[in-house]
Amino acid sequence: MIEAKETPLSANIQTAVPSAQHHHAKRGQARCVTLKFQHVPARVSEAFVLRSYPLKEADLVVSFLTRDQGKLRGVAKRARRPKSAFGAGLERLSQVRMSYFQRETRELVNLDSCELLVSQFRLLSDYRAAVALDYFVEITDQLLPPAEPNDRFFRLLIAVLEHMRAADSAETGSVWRAVSYFSLWAVRLSGFLPELNVCLSCGSLLADGDTRERAFFIRGQDGLLCGECRRPGAGSWELSMESRAVADEMLRKPVAHIGQTGWERETCADLRRFLVQQIERHIERKLITPPVLEAA
Repeated sequence: MIEAKETPLSANIQTAVPSAQHHHAKRGQARCVTLKFQHVPARVSEAFVLRSYPLKEADLVVSFLTRDQGKLRGVAKRARRPKSAFGAGLERLSQVRMSYFQRETRELVNLDSCELLVSQFRLLSDYRAAVALDYFVEITDQLLPPAEPNDRFFRLLIAVLEHMRAADSAETGSVWRAVSYFSLWAVRLSGFLPELNVCLSCGSLLADGDTRERAFFIRGQDGLLCGECRRPGAGSWELSMESRAVADEMLRKPVAHIGQTGWERETCADLRRFLVQQIERHIERKLITPPVLEAA
């Protein structure tokens, strides 16, 4: 006969039912896990800050252009307080590394923090350069649709801002060179840059080798017209042969390699007028910054 070993009563209780201390520890651990893993993962994107608007007493609504997610808008909590974690990172066209939470069902993202990579502070100290930054922001905000990545447009902003920062502070031509280059490529990347060497009406060549014919443009029309097709009294402007030659060069070279001497406000002013009219026709509204910039 085999004798059964007697098991202590306390051992049976510990085996059958977890201790209260152990039970509460597991419940506490479950709560910690729930808080640790966010339902909405954080994104980190390289971005340019475009605009910011006050919200409530201390918050900001920020429009920003990311390299990987396109143009977004988000709320920066307590960003207007003196000791804000955002600091100077939300100044216009600051190049930052933005951290944010994004939900598919919400238009606005929640901004968590931003790390300032490149500041435009030196450019903001010059009035003409500061207005040029406003011009870049307005064009970018109007041309780019929300949440559509455009890496080439992002790199365009990097290129023109680097060019302006690298220029001698006494050299004002860098602003007009950068603005003209940006305007031309912004229209081209948006897909509505017309052919600059063909008449819109009759299809004749306005440039054939070293020979260039006079070209004209009219508000509300795409493209250029030759002298024969231009309507008298229609309020047309001439796009000079020199400006068309510079445009050809800009489409082939980086902004830093464009002719570095002789740039003044009048240089390519007719080209900028033509490109602004193309943009306004496309977005169906008047731009605010171009007349301010041309008067700076």
